[in-house]
Amino acid sequence: MKVAVVGATGLVGSKMMQVLAERKFPVTGLLAVASPKSVGKEVLFKGTPLKVIGMEDALNAKPAIALFSAGGATSLEWAPRFAAAGITVIDNSSAWRMDPKIPLVVPEVNAGIIKEADKIIANPNCSTIQMVMVLKPLHDKYRIRRVVVSTYQSVTGTGVKAVTQMENERKGIVGEMAYKYPIDQNALPHIDVFLENGYTREEMKMTHETKKILADNTIAVTATCVRIPTMGGHSESVNIEFEQDFSIEEVRRLLSNTPGVILQDDVDNFVYPMPLTAHERDETFVGRIRRDETQPNTMNCWIVSDNLRKGAATNAIQIAEYLLKTGLVN
Repeated sequence: MKVAVVGATGLVGSKMMQVLAERKFPVTGLLAVASPKSVGKEVLFKGTPLKVIGMEDALNAKPAIALFSAGGATSLEWAPRFAAAGITVIDNSSAWRMDPKIPLVVPEVNAGIIKEADKIIANPNCSTIQMVMVLKPLHDKYRIRRVVVSTYQSVTGTGVKAVTQMENERKGIVGEMAYKYPIDQNALPHIDVFLENGYTREEMKMTHETKKILADNTIAVTATCVRIPTMGGHSESVNIEFEQDFSIEEVRRLLSNTPGVILQDDVDNFVYPMPLTAHERDETFVGRIRRDETQPNTMNCWIVSDNLRKGAATNAIQIAEYLLKTGLVN
């Protein structure tokens, strides 16, 4: 199967190629695609150097699947053209996520919504993906009424420029700034742009995407998203109010039996999720599960996942695997 990776020179694009190789996706030809300034550069796939090509050349090559991770403007311009040519686009930007005609998919949660006619499929926001992985089995059992989430997000979510800024600061080097303020030894309560309601776009993504993925607009979701100087993944403190009462033991049992979720919840032995141990893993980790003692039917938990993998590249490739398995692409 011929596959295009659009944005192949970026952090997520590079991770997509790594994950394609690791998961042994049946790639017969890999097209490394990027902006005009990167055309002609080389990237590695399975140890083999590939020349980066432009969008028009990739479109003309007619891959079966195109994995897009090149920003919303590129997706808005090019995804419809690829789709019109019969190419299935799995898009990692926010461009199509809230379009009612476009499926927003986390494979373990709602892959079944994808139809044969869907030629553009949206990959959710990284922070939303890991949260709904945990919310889904709990919502099915207890019905979620409200979610309050605070995130602690890795600099890798911003990209290479942010990683470089943090590394420069740790070495005492003055360089280009991805953020308005220093990130090392700091925490920035500001991810994406501020909106008129005082929330950031990242925070509202979590609100709207969660409702769409779980197919329930009655769930109230409020978020505060914070950038911290870590590399291994995103962490989330999540407070969940249910319609029904629950037992902590049953919650642990449900989550431990959920595909793609690993329960790390043994505080007596200091076992809990951390970005350090989630790094380069495809699973979503959950722990610190405890009852909220201030109100009924409510619990707290801590969720961690590698934002470049399950939060982006791996989720997209799992969608591609589902399409292949179900015969929606061939």
